[in-house]
Amino acid sequence: MRTPPLALVIALCGGLAACGETSRLQVSDGTGPSPRLPEPNKTLVPTVNIAPAIGWPQGAKPIAATGTQVTAFAEDLDHPRWLYVLPNGDVLVAETNAPPKPEDGKGIRGWVMKKVMGRAGARVPSANRITLLRDKDHDGVAETRTVFLQNLNSPFGMTLVGNDLYVADTDRLLRFHYENGDTQIKSPPIKVVDLPGGPLNHHWTKNVIASMDGSKLYVTVGSNSNVAENGMDKEEGRAAIWEVDRATGQQRIFASGLRNPNGMAWEPLSGALWTAVNERDEIGSDLVPDYITSVKDGAFYGWPYSYYGQHVDIRVEPQNPDLVAKAIAPDYAVGPHTASLGLTFAENSKLPPPFTQGAFIGQHGSWNRNPHSGYKVIFVPFSAGKPAGKPVEVLTGFLNDKDQAMGRPVGVVIDRQGDLLVADDVGNKVWRVSAAR
Repeated sequence: MRTPPLALVIALCGGLAACGETSRLQVSDGTGPSPRLPEPNKTLVPTVNIAPAIGWPQGAKPIAATGTQVTAFAEDLDHPRWLYVLPNGDVLVAETNAPPKPEDGKGIRGWVMKKVMGRAGARVPSANRITLLRDKDHDGVAETRTVFLQNLNSPFGMTLVGNDLYVADTDRLLRFHYENGDTQIKSPPIKVVDLPGGPLNHHWTKNVIASMDGSKLYVTVGSNSNVAENGMDKEEGRAAIWEVDRATGQQRIFASGLRNPNGMAWEPLSGALWTAVNERDEIGSDLVPDYITSVKDGAFYGWPYSYYGQHVDIRVEPQNPDLVAKAIAPDYAVGPHTASLGLTFAENSKLPPPFTQGAFIGQHGSWNRNPHSGYKVIFVPFSAGKPAGKPVEVLTGFLNDKDQAMGRPVGVVIDRQGDLLVADDVGNKVWRVSAAR
């Protein structure tokens, strides 16, 4: 289908406020182990339904689930996206945003997407730093804040193995020396391995976690497009989770066909690696559900040729039926276009039932669905190492009655006190969810 002229795009989108079709299903229909997958609905103009970012009014905050309460752990941050808790309880927060990627903004579609991301609060310059937050008196508020690392390049994931702190910049995996209690690192980084970056770099976030024994590192690398419209030659090493050997830096593709994996965590009972993945856009408000899934070594999850197993995406040329035949379906859908990014398990959580066994998921929120989806933190209960039941809302109220985004949740972690911390990159806060008192 020929791309419509720019003037037509602007006119049809009403100045990029909303355009396209409307969902025929509920978000709950696209949730669970067997989501409903209607026929694709590719329209002349993709659905654009933006929740403009406005930040939190004075005194406002999200709505916490029954039996819990929410307070601000830290405020006045600069686009906080990702969190990591050090062994002594200090919290690292990546204040970060997309790097310059001039090749990703070309053409009419690129122009439209720049406007979309700008209204959604995702076009602010990257602070390119990691900040350390310390709650020394354990009152649930970080009273000290120090610049832990700076002059990075759109940092995102962080993990510590012994005295080695690993940071995933958008184009490199770096190692720093860390001593317990450090509030600042001044030593230069050591590059472990280059990561796919460059002037296109469509999905720029890179996350990293360590294996249980610390010998391997696992790194998420998102795709360079929606459905390979830039050509598969631009997707080398992408839409995948890498496995990196800590001792040698050698890497291999651990699993592929994952359009945009972000959150990763080890499921406590099974020991399996799980990830949260953003699926493809522009085939209707009801497709395709984002998901969480266990990640099998060597497995292929469909992107770009198919989704949810072997549902072929006819937009992709040329097709690859041999790979589609190998595609496996993910474990659990978390709703279409929810932009589910953060993932952590409830191990060591002190939150009350039902938030005791399962996964917390930060849903950044949709732009390609009418009405909106996501913009909340949910909890998926687990039993025997697998999802077992419907999601439960943990934090809601990120959109106001005008469908404006006061905040957008991203990274989620359990802190040393057993509370849930949530990075909010529009509200510029880190929220703390604890048992109600």
